[in-house]
Order: sequence, then C-alpha cells, then structure tokens
Amino acid sequence: MSGEEKITFNFDQSAVVPFRRIDGLIQVLLITSLRKKKWIVPKGYVEFNLHPFESAKKEAYEEAGVTGTNETIELGFYKKEKSAGVVSVRVYSMEVLKVLEEFPEKKLRKRKWFSVEEAITTIEVPEIVEMIKNLPHKIK
Repeated sequence: MSGEEKITFNFDQSAVVPFRRIDGLIQVLLITSLRKKKWIVPKGYVEFNLHPFESAKKEAYEEAGVTGTNETIELGFYKKEKSAGVVSVRVYSMEVLKVLEEFPEKKLRKRKWFSVEEAITTIEVPEIVEMIKNLPHKIK
C-alpha cells in the first residue's frame, strides 16, 4: 500500500431562507458568518432525532433570532467539498412570524433584511443564490 489513504466523511446539514412579505414584496433575512462575516442564511448540522427542517428552524432561532411557520418548501439541495469530507445541505423556506430581540448568537452575528434582488447579489454561494431567485415563484 503506497501513500496514505484519505478517509472522508459525509455530513448532513440543513439551512433555512427566512422571509417575510412587506407590501406584497418578499424580503429575505440574512446573517453574517462567524469567521469571515459574509452574508449567509442560517445553517447547521442536522441534529439527531430532528427532521432537517426542524433542525434548520432551530438554527434560525439560535443564529438569527427568528421563529416561523411550520409550513415549508424544500428549495433545493447542494453538496460542498470540505477538508473532512462532503457536506450535503438541504435548504428550506420559512416565513418569519416573530423577530426576537434576544437570541443565543446576538452578540456574534449581524442580521439584516434584504430584497430578493439585493440578497442574490450579496450571497456568494451560487446554489443559494438560485434558490433565493426562485423563492417568489415557489411560495406564491
């Protein structure tokens, strides 16, 4: 056996695109990432015993301080290569019902509402950009 074999793992994550309707227009809530401070959607590893959407809703509360409806649409799915392995991410919609003043990661992140057009020029993950572009058609 020559060289080292690299062991890779598969990780499941879920994300949520929090949105609201204001005067008939859709706005998307983005948050900053912890390290690079880039605008992203709430995302995390799927927790044991939780459906991916429930896990994503929990991330939305912890990272963005929002709660929302249980009605959701799976917006899409993408895979991302990382050094430890492949991360598979399922992305869901979530209409926001409450924006909380206090939440676990309040001191670690910024949050801001964006129009769909602003969000797609702000986010750097191409798959998420496509999902946000299609959001208004999917949630009619």
